[in-house]
Amino acid sequence: MLFFKRHRQPGVKGLELKKELGNNFMDVIKVLNSQLKNFDLQVKTVFEEELSKKPSKERFEKARFFITAKSLSSTPGGKMSGWRIDDIAALTVSVACIISRQGKMPRTEIEKILRDKFPEWKIKSNLDKFIKMGYLHQDENNLLYLGWRANVEIDKEMLLNLILGEESTEVISNQFLK
Repeated sequence: MLFFKRHRQPGVKGLELKKELGNNFMDVIKVLNSQLKNFDLQVKTVFEEELSKKPSKERFEKARFFITAKSLSSTPGGKMSGWRIDDIAALTVSVACIISRQGKMPRTEIEKILRDKFPEWKIKSNLDKFIKMGYLHQDENNLLYLGWRANVEIDKEMLLNLILGEESTEVISNQFLK
């Protein structure tokens, strides 16, 4: 169930897992997670809202579970992702810009930055695709934020390390990521 996309969003809701696997579905997830380590994969859990304490059983039932790569080495150069390299570049620039602006940025500004390298139609198409896929979120004021999927799948600290270098990242991560 976790390996195949059944709905618009990847992964499976906890209630679906409970229905198929029984009340002890979390034990099955733990066993699966230990087996996936051999393949450099892991089961990620995304809760509907931020957690301030240990999640309850009801929260796990509402959460979404899906499988992601555990490290960068398991997806060499993004070759297995099925994405075009220019789409990955556009997403990387968009995410980096949003992080640099403390988590939000007007869509028009991101479009302006991307316009140097991509045609107008491609920019609008990509941003809409990133929003639809959950990597970005757009509010009613056309501000873009990181979506649930970006928060789970993208290691923001590593991204900053790759873009800026190790030394510069410490200053930025201390200010924005903590």
